[in-house]
Amino acid sequence: MTSIQPGGKAQAFTDLPSDQQSDAAYAGHRAPADRADSPTEGAANVATGAAADTITRHAEMLRFAPMDLDDLDEVLRIEYAIYPFPWTRGNFLDSLYSRYDTWVLRNPEGELVGYFLLLVAVDESHLLNITVGTPWQGRGIGIALLDKAVAVARSHDMKSILLEVRPSNARALAIYERYGFSRIGLRKNYYPAQHNNREDAIVMRLSL
Repeated sequence: MTSIQPGGKAQAFTDLPSDQQSDAAYAGHRAPADRADSPTEGAANVATGAAADTITRHAEMLRFAPMDLDDLDEVLRIEYAIYPFPWTRGNFLDSLYSRYDTWVLRNPEGELVGYFLLLVAVDESHLLNITVGTPWQGRGIGIALLDKAVAVARSHDMKSILLEVRPSNARALAIYERYGFSRIGLRKNYYPAQHNNREDAIVMRLSL
């Protein structure tokens, strides 16, 4: 949905178009980017139909764990396969060393299926990067990641979650809005784009 690069990336699960999944993280990490594309308490659960069935069937088999250094090679394989402007290893290391809330999601075989990075400060959290591996996209995993991010933010007594998303990432925008995020602003020329251009970022907030 959204993605982030150095600065702030709330990119996408990949219930979003694969060309802009990791943007949010881009802009938010050092300057949030566009990527914010997991059991929900309070936020609207937008999973329906087949996606909801998938979550129900696999929820007990999927396992969240804090991201650590041993996860980075797998995380980077997904990151570089999905995003045209991916986070670097240094971006992820900075997040880990800064003690951001960084989580991975694995299937019963131990395969990494998704991850997210959340920055908490004062009473508002910032979703920097949220990504689902290509083989797992479209199965409701993005919603599971969002639900987990909400649960983590609430555990820190956060009042809201912020993220950025590209205007061109219509699918991510739709998912975020259905989930309950509202548009609150626009960051001009926030994301890197093709041909040395820049793209704006829509800023969104979810009240917890």
